[in-house]
Amino acid sequence: MIWKNNPTPEGINSFHQSTLVNHLDITFTEVGPNYLKATMPVDERTKQPYGVLHGGASVALAETLGSVASVLIQENPLKTKSFGVEINANHVRSAKSGLVTGTVSPVKIGRTLQVWNIEIHDEEGELCCVSRLTTMIKS
Repeated sequence: MIWKNNPTPEGINSFHQSTLVNHLDITFTEVGPNYLKATMPVDERTKQPYGVLHGGASVALAETLGSVASVLIQENPLKTKSFGVEINANHVRSAKSGLVTGTVSPVKIGRTLQVWNIEIHDEEGELCCVSRLTTMIKS
């Protein structure tokens, strides 16, 4: 397991009160040995005027997953900070309703820079977005 301090979805979710994560109803649902999963509803908060998931909402989910993952690999996450320094996203399919689920896994874990891959799927398991986030760790 790459995560330090045995994180749980409940523990991760407790840190997001009064934030964008809370406003978008992003909810961490699973902690695997080398991945995290979180869901986000496709609703009036996350849709664009055409009635489909807004690309910016997908990127917010992706950056949330990658940033949290970057913190959770630290020995002492309360003494370090993780900052996203670059993110890209390819939106490959629309989602119109329900929940989307994002999964983050490491591409490269360095001491001060990490690269994370995030895939977002709709409820039918179809890939909607693939994203890559680079994070920097500061003490």
